[in-house]
Amino acid sequence: MRTKVLSVFVMLFMFVAVSQAQDYNAAIGLRLGTPLSVSYKKFISEKGAFEGVAGFRSFSGYSWFNIGAYYQHHNEIASVNGLKWYYGAGANVYFWSYDSAFLDAGSSTSIGISGVLGLDYKFEDIPLNLSIDWIPTFFVNGYGNGFAGGYGALAARYTLN
Repeated sequence: MRTKVLSVFVMLFMFVAVSQAQDYNAAIGLRLGTPLSVSYKKFISEKGAFEGVAGFRSFSGYSWFNIGAYYQHHNEIASVNGLKWYYGAGANVYFWSYDSAFLDAGSSTSIGISGVLGLDYKFEDIPLNLSIDWIPTFFVNGYGNGFAGGYGALAARYTLN
């Protein structure tokens, strides 16, 4: 899995290095990762943006639906026009359902506090934004209690100016 993520980073940088980019105001699209999500990102200032997500994942006896929101602070990468790196934080609510050999059937709700670290790119000639990020999460209660470092995604969004 880590090899695939590293490969995506390398391909993104190779493609971005020969392209020009420009900023955008808002974008809507899909986050292809853990979990598969829809995303809406809106800039509230030159560097500040909010991203709202809703996602679903099902795996070997359990599934969850989550809703989350993150504040992201974007910074220019001077060598590539339009490529930005960002960091931030946010929160998620997870609605779990499980039925496996290790757990009795049931459901629960948990809250996660998340950090965000990623790269964001907007194509100049088409209304497309790509980003890749890592979202480590600490669950404060319920199923999944504790630290989880495996969340993140490659997002493709239609930009709205």
